[in-house]
Amino acid sequence: MAASKQRPPELPRLRAGMGDVAAPAQEAFSDEDYRRATGLFTLLAPGVDRAALPALEPARLRDLYRTMLRVRAVDHAIEALAKEERIGPVPSRRGTEAAVVGAAAALEPDDVIAPGRREAGAALHRGVPARALLAQLLGNANDLAVGRGVPGYPVFPRALNVLPSSAHAATQLPHATGVAWAMKMKRAPHVALAFLDAAETSAEDFHSGLNFAGVYRVPAIFVCINDRALAPAAPPETVAETFAVKALAYGVAGVRVDGGDVFAVLSATRAAAERARAGRGATLVEAVVAKDDGIARLRAWLAAEKILDDAAEGALAAEVERELREALAAEEKVGRPPLHKMIEDVYARPPAALEAALDALESLRDRTVRP
Repeated sequence: MAASKQRPPELPRLRAGMGDVAAPAQEAFSDEDYRRATGLFTLLAPGVDRAALPALEPARLRDLYRTMLRVRAVDHAIEALAKEERIGPVPSRRGTEAAVVGAAAALEPDDVIAPGRREAGAALHRGVPARALLAQLLGNANDLAVGRGVPGYPVFPRALNVLPSSAHAATQLPHATGVAWAMKMKRAPHVALAFLDAAETSAEDFHSGLNFAGVYRVPAIFVCINDRALAPAAPPETVAETFAVKALAYGVAGVRVDGGDVFAVLSATRAAAERARAGRGATLVEAVVAKDDGIARLRAWLAAEKILDDAAEGALAAEVERELREALAAEEKVGRPPLHKMIEDVYARPPAALEAALDALESLRDRTVRP
């Protein structure tokens, strides 16, 4: 009987599905790569050294908390409008506040953010007023997209470096990868970050975006918000141990973090950004949301550190509620976009057929008697 072939000792450990063990050369991820992609990095936990937390000034910490409150307040407004059937259904953002705000806070102003289906709240960190998000929900004349978009998927001022929210599964991933590739070609020290949810890992653009990012080693970060624990009835998306471990097959780093811990998300995303700026390629961050407690956990920590007492927290929460209430009341008074906006922004000069159709539509409107 022929002697069995032995794996050369200099090759790294091979795992199931990684290829032919008898091949002369193998590429494999290290044990440390595997540990990072299958473990769970957290900082807001008993026994964690205070020095391990990101160094942030008290004012910045309070601003993080305020932004998380604003993200939730916008979500409440969305739920109320949908319940009244004034808008169609929009995926809930509840429970994802720490992951969204933590990732956005780890970036520099010149870095680009590509929101997915539920992460438009990241733009609040960049200075977008809540009123702009409400205008988009209502599709009124103040909406930057002049009522053309699906409610809940806004566009933003270009100067903020936030791409339009994607209403389609994972289409923002190739876009972010392309932006990152352009950054690399220009030798710009910036990164592009794309958000996605667990279901989007089954979309073909997930493969396209990550494969391109791995092959070209672009400065991109993909933040997958895995909140399946909040929806136990949702169908499974993968048989892989984690979503982060999928990154290793693309030659992309993977790290799994506690998505309810704003400090863990911020720290992991900042490390991914530093890695990308150093030319070491992309990272997939899986932010695991186990329960709807991100805001409560940060509030408890701020109170324990004497950064935000009960009175200050109450005032801050009341301020956010007042902001949303007044913004919604103001936007509800704004009328619809003018009809001529329907044929603008595509052609330098709209074709005669479109202008004629618009004239007919305006004439019909003028003849219509409204109750």
